[in-house]
Amino acid sequence: MKKLISTIGLSHEEWLKYRKMGIGGSDAGAICGLNPYSSAIHVYQDKMSEEIEDRDNEAMRQGRDLEEYVASRFMEETGLKVRRANAIFYNEEHPFMFANVDRLVVGENIGLECKTANLFNADKWKGGDVPPHYLLQCYHYMAVTGAKAWYIAVLILGKEFKYAKVERDEEIINNLIKLEMDFWNNHVCKGIMPEPDGSKPADELINQYFGTARSDTALLLQGFDEALQRREELNGIIERLEQEKRRIEQEIKLFMADAETAANTSYRITWKNTATAKLDVERLKQERPDIYEKYCKVTNSRRFLVKAA
Repeated sequence: MKKLISTIGLSHEEWLKYRKMGIGGSDAGAICGLNPYSSAIHVYQDKMSEEIEDRDNEAMRQGRDLEEYVASRFMEETGLKVRRANAIFYNEEHPFMFANVDRLVVGENIGLECKTANLFNADKWKGGDVPPHYLLQCYHYMAVTGAKAWYIAVLILGKEFKYAKVERDEEIINNLIKLEMDFWNNHVCKGIMPEPDGSKPADELINQYFGTARSDTALLLQGFDEALQRREELNGIIERLEQEKRRIEQEIKLFMADAETAANTSYRITWKNTATAKLDVERLKQERPDIYEKYCKVTNSRRFLVKAA
């Protein structure tokens, strides 16, 4: 492990620039297809783009603001002492692998990652579980620093504080290094976008970059017949599964009849009355076109359709 740069006095914009120069811990899960909020395509675009993308939001800010509290609670719970690293580190053998760690445990070759989660994500931490993309973040830091283990602590807002110890696993770390090396050498360095992974983040990014079609263009479709046949098969499977799901729901509804709730030790089901108000757009357009035009908001998007020739 070597220090790339001290983060003392480093502005947020400068820190974002340094992140583009290598693969960080938060990138690991996306590259491996395990981050529900990002994808390998997104990481690739971020590294290749000259724009400094600051994806900050309220949840991320709260995470930063509460980092010190999480670290303090960890010390209180474990009796260990932790300190700030105040640096971005890199792996000497694989210099594209970066680590901007939250804390290092004093007197031990171990680090600490601090997290916050809301109540909607509490179930992802139940029973000592750690979300997969956070586990890979810990393994990435161990790969960069050579640490023998990594702690991860989480404050579930308004509910509880938890922590777990992730032991070093050479097989996982070596596989992670291979995947990150392939991503960096064969995609970022060569300027070749990785294959899409089917995730929502990848879909959102593709729509963002190719959001407008040129109406005067058409391509000869080549090399996709097998994939499109598989897509048809999947549509059939999905339709059958959806029908099976509806059948189960219908059986429960018949059992419930006019009851609002049904519950046992494993499940609680509600079938409540709801009222929905909908605007009659066509009538408004005909009878009050002035109001319709005033409040009509047009959004542009592309619709993807597949039809048999």
